[in-house]
Amino acid sequence: MRHVLLLLLSLVLIACSSNDELPDIGADSGEQDIYEQAQKHLRSSNWDMAIRNLQALESRYPFGRYAEQAQLELIYAHYQGYEREAAVEAADRFIRLHPAHPNVDYAYYMKGLAAYNVNTDFFDRFLPTDAAERDINPLKEAFAQFSQLVTRYPDSPYAADARARMVYLRNVLARHEIIVANYYFRRGAYMAAVNRGRYVVEHFQQSPAVADGLAVMAQGYILLGMNDLAQDSIDVLAKNYPDHPNIDKNGEFKSVYTLDGLQRNWINKLTFGLFFPPTPPQFDNRPKMCRDC
Repeated sequence: MRHVLLLLLSLVLIACSSNDELPDIGADSGEQDIYEQAQKHLRSSNWDMAIRNLQALESRYPFGRYAEQAQLELIYAHYQGYEREAAVEAADRFIRLHPAHPNVDYAYYMKGLAAYNVNTDFFDRFLPTDAAERDINPLKEAFAQFSQLVTRYPDSPYAADARARMVYLRNVLARHEIIVANYYFRRGAYMAAVNRGRYVVEHFQQSPAVADGLAVMAQGYILLGMNDLAQDSIDVLAKNYPDHPNIDKNGEFKSVYTLDGLQRNWINKLTFGLFFPPTPPQFDNRPKMCRDC
């Protein structure tokens, strides 16, 4: 009996604590009252209180007239409150529970948007960052969600924005492959670099990174001594991207490494490679002011 009393006392204390956290929700608050309080907090951008009210509404009235709308607005409140992972979970839950809902396209869109921004926070508005250098798994997830949206609901009011974001994501994913290729060059893993460059050329045809992908292939093949393949890559690069910084006015590939071998300055030669060694090749053909394009 003592244990039962302690358990009941604990439940009462938890309930009281919950009411203290939500002073605008009383024990006798009706469904509409809670919903209106949630709307008030949404309008004032008080995301934390909006989330608590929406969760309370769904908890108390799981089959009420505002339940589904509260679930949709909970996605939005989590997203605006920089709780991006929670927004993804809330959107995923709504899609799972209401696959035929007339506004399920919004859930797909918000799930993609939350994944799209899962690695960003308030300070990213003011600090320059390169999305291609971050963890790209959330970006892949965002691309997949936007793709589902435009495939299933091509006439959705969110489809146009989703398509535009997919173009950006495709470019970021392609750029990430080039960044990884540059890393492999520094590590001396030339075939791995070539494979990354070739992947960009084959799978991201409309991306600006294709030019760098061809340059990566050319450079990697040179370092591997595969001169025929290197020349093929150089020819394609020179024909399609004659203004690429690694192509000179004669259509030749510019690098410290050439088809004839390594080009070294006289100090490096004189010191038998001890000083001023050639720097590993790096490829990034983006404008200096567009590192997040």
